[in-house]
Amino acid sequence: MNSKELEEKIIRHYQGEEKMMILVFAQWCVNHDLDPEEVYLRAYPHQSSNPALREAIELTVPKEEAGEIADETLLGVLSLFGNDDLAFIVTEEIQKRK
Repeated sequence: MNSKELEEKIIRHYQGEEKMMILVFAQWCVNHDLDPEEVYLRAYPHQSSNPALREAIELTVPKEEAGEIADETLLGVLSLFGNDDLAFIVTEEIQKRK
C-alpha cells in the first residue's frame, strides 16, 4: 500500500467514525426530547445545514426503542472530534435537567 492509498484509508476511517459521533449526538438528543438540528445550530449558528446530521437523524429510533447514551459518553465523543462548541451546548442541556 503506497502512502496515497494509506492516506485515503485513514480519511475514510475518520469519516466513518465522525458519522458515528453524529449519530450518537442525534440519538442522545432524541432520547432527551431535544431537536438535534436546533441544538446543533445553537452551537454552530453560521452553518445553515449539515447533511451528515440530517442523515443521522433519519437513522435514529424513538427513545423507547433506544439504548441509553450516558451524558459523559456523548461529551467524550464530542471531545474526541474537537466539537467543543457543541459540547458546551450539550452541557447546558444537561444542567437544565438537574
